[in-house]
Amino acid sequence: MQMNSAYYIDEEILTAYSTFLRGEERSESTIKKYLYNISVMLKYMDGRNITKELLIQWKRDLSNHYSTASVNSMLTAVNNFLRYLGWTKLAVKLLKIQKSAFVDERRELGQAEYARLIRAAKDKGNERLSLVLQTICATGIRVSELRFITVDAVQTGKTVVDNKGKIRTIFLPDKLRRVLQKYLQEKKITAGAVFVTRSGKPLDRSNIWRDMKALCESAGVAPEKVFPHNLRHLFARTYYSLEKDISRLADILGHSNISTTRIYTAESGYVHANQLNRMPLVLTT
Repeated sequence: MQMNSAYYIDEEILTAYSTFLRGEERSESTIKKYLYNISVMLKYMDGRNITKELLIQWKRDLSNHYSTASVNSMLTAVNNFLRYLGWTKLAVKLLKIQKSAFVDERRELGQAEYARLIRAAKDKGNERLSLVLQTICATGIRVSELRFITVDAVQTGKTVVDNKGKIRTIFLPDKLRRVLQKYLQEKKITAGAVFVTRSGKPLDRSNIWRDMKALCESAGVAPEKVFPHNLRHLFARTYYSLEKDISRLADILGHSNISTTRIYTAESGYVHANQLNRMPLVLTT
């Protein structure tokens, strides 16, 4: 697309960009996220032509209200959009993130907290949600990949996940298969996705996110710890604690770069401190 000297965005451009993203085989959730972030930027512009100065101001405003990771996620979406338009000179730099050696215990979901969420879902009579949480946590899939957990997958014990052109095989633990088979029989589901809405459509991220957040108070778990991706983190940490093979874990999670997997397996500062305390290297008393 040619450079537009006015740097103005209209609905036609956004529609064309949506079509472009689908042609790039981006997931619907990614497209929705990109368009939302672009809309946030446009709301800030308030009808003004887009300039580098305004974008830098917007970045500063975001940094006062959101985490660094969230700001960079929004900036990445907007920068990709600007490059699509050919407006590369308008792209802004991401915020620098100081890599932490340890995870933030205030945001990581623990095994006991996970168990309380499962009990809370069952106490509320929401068996579907209980099984959704257990399926994500027991397999390590992304919430967007839940649609690949089908009746056939439960029967065979495995499923092939195709996410962003990356294809991998996911195995379902026997115990998970048994509880899912019971659920399928009760709900009389004989084909297609296991977890569906009343209209028969596969559950999406927003359905699951909302239902998970509703469990926080009764489960006694901080809301900032309760979101679907934290279940994937718990799977990764649990797997790595049993099998110290980060390359294998990267394959299971569908990561192209092991550096991404290391984020999932990072230990807490408390764990590190306990390890230091067990090392017999201070000899004086």
